[in-house]
Amino acid sequence: MFKWLKPDPEKKLRKRYDAKLEQAMHAQRNGDMRLFADLTEESEALWQQLTELKAQANK
Repeated sequence: MFKWLKPDPEKKLRKRYDAKLEQAMHAQRNGDMRLFADLTEESEALWQQLTELKAQANK
């Protein structure tokens, strides 16, 4: 009944993922390839967590 009051972990994780991708894009545009690689790696880890969360929700 009050599902809309509970925080959505998928939405929170997706927001963090999108922010990391945006930071990586800006790092790439500025020519900082090392930072770009680090941020891309972090975003891939967040994506993995997100897919695991979706898989658990579908069970």
